[in-house]
Amino acid sequence: MNFSQILSILAARKGILSWVFLVTVTTTIIISLVLPKTYTATASLVIDSKGADPVTGFMLPATLMPGYMATQVDIIQSHNVALKVVDKLDVASSPLAKSQFEKATKGEGDIRDWYADLFLQNLDVHPSRESSVIEISYKGADPKFAASLANAFAQAYINTNLQLKIEPAKQAAIWFDQEIKGLRQNVEIAQQKLSAYQKEHGIASSDDRLDIETGRLNELSNQLVMAQAQTYDSTSRHSQLKRGVESEAPEVLANSLIQGLKSQLAQAQNKLMDVSQHLGNNHPQYQAAQAEVTNLRNLINAETAKTSSSVGQTARVSKQREGEIKAALAAQKEHVLKFKSERDEMAVLLREAESAQRIYDNALLRFGQTNMESKSGQTNIAILNPAVPPIKHSSPRITLNIFLSIILGMLLGTGIAIASEVLDRRVRSAEDLAQLIDLPMLADLNNTAKNAAGVLSKLRQIFKKKPSSEHTIPKYQLFAK
Repeated sequence: MNFSQILSILAARKGILSWVFLVTVTTTIIISLVLPKTYTATASLVIDSKGADPVTGFMLPATLMPGYMATQVDIIQSHNVALKVVDKLDVASSPLAKSQFEKATKGEGDIRDWYADLFLQNLDVHPSRESSVIEISYKGADPKFAASLANAFAQAYINTNLQLKIEPAKQAAIWFDQEIKGLRQNVEIAQQKLSAYQKEHGIASSDDRLDIETGRLNELSNQLVMAQAQTYDSTSRHSQLKRGVESEAPEVLANSLIQGLKSQLAQAQNKLMDVSQHLGNNHPQYQAAQAEVTNLRNLINAETAKTSSSVGQTARVSKQREGEIKAALAAQKEHVLKFKSERDEMAVLLREAESAQRIYDNALLRFGQTNMESKSGQTNIAILNPAVPPIKHSSPRITLNIFLSIILGMLLGTGIAIASEVLDRRVRSAEDLAQLIDLPMLADLNNTAKNAAGVLSKLRQIFKKKPSSEHTIPKYQLFAK
């Protein structure tokens, strides 16, 4: 079925098309006039999601903005917000509301939940795509009631948003308050342990005794090195004295008294040689000179023995001093190690006290912050435009309904006309006849200009003079149409 056939069908069945069209438009107009008028009141809210929180200083990232706005829309349309609206309007105590609830539910369920769901059915929330504005619309038969419901939902949403922000902070503040008590006890216990340990071992926090004791240890170590060198030197000289001639020892040669006695001995020996050349052995001068030489030799030997003995005594003293320094050094090492161990243990206790104090300070800081958040009455939502009672109704839209009914009536009329033609198919054009008898079409009298007019006039004359049978006339009529 082509377009020309459809046009011919619509032209033939224009009565059905007109009837369906008029019925559709008339019905739409009547229904639009009969339907109760509905008023839509809209309240606009602005959400400052890009600003920093006044307490925490937190700023919402730009990437989370779409999800944040969608979350706010879900909160507005939540059952919790609707319950706040019901409580704000005090619907549950209204006798009329109770009677409507009893009539609708027969007393089953909660009146608050029922009205909350009923209010949500007429609520419409539209977030802006490129701004932070949300529009809350409510539809109702009474414009004042619709405006009050829209404003009530806006205020309930602000209160719910503030509650969702405050309640976690309150719970956190309560938890921090309980935990801070235990953290304070931990700090006190750690401080007591540290103070008791310092008092027991006599260590102060700013004590520099470790440096002093370490300096003493280094000093003893240096003294031990010097004592060992001195002991080695004195022992070596004493050994040389024992192995060699004492008179040739460096200590003896360096002794001025011995060298002076040796000089006197040389002079006495020269004097004895001179006396022995002139006097005999029994001469008093000879004996006096010989006695002087003997006396000087005894003095030299005594001083040499004394010097050798002093070297040995020095070696023994050096060894004894070395031993004492070694013992003092070992004792000082043990004292320093013990003091280091005490300081290390005190450092552990000090770190524990500092850690407990740091945890307590952080918890106290978070407690103060959450406590401020729990008492904060500020929110990032503000009412931009409160809802006012609308003057004109939002539905039914008579003009729009008539326009749509015209389109619908034309579509329905066309569909019904075509359906009627399908049920009762008739020949309305040359194409229909060609399809019906399945033969090629030789000529179309409707589309022939002058020849067709002449042929038709002749056919009419023939039919007037000689009428044909009932089966013949419709065929000519079909061709003459």
